[in-house]
Amino acid sequence: MPYEFNGQTIETDANGFLVNVEDWSEELAPIIAQSEDIDELTEKHWDLINYLRDEYINNSGNQPNMRNIVKAMQKQWGDKSINAKSLYELFPKNPDKEGSKIGGLPDTKRKGGY
Repeated sequence: MPYEFNGQTIETDANGFLVNVEDWSEELAPIIAQSEDIDELTEKHWDLINYLRDEYINNSGNQPNMRNIVKAMQKQWGDKSINAKSLYELFPKNPDKEGSKIGGLPDTKRKGGY
């Protein structure tokens, strides 16, 4: 399902992830989020999205697992009580998958678990 954005067609794979990471922009992210039934991207949403993008783009395509995402958000937000449940409240379908999709990153190839 491609996205129509600023007069362009942005190609996606069968699961709705962008085919080309360079097609992503902060203006496109809310459109992708709405397709995931997330009506508003809060500062916490952006923190997680930016963390995932930074890891992927600046760390050789790294796609952190949930344990690493939780630790990063605990540090970012200065709150040790943050856990996976807290992140699922932001991204109900799956924080690492949904965050990556909204952030314009490819689908993760990891198996489940920590």
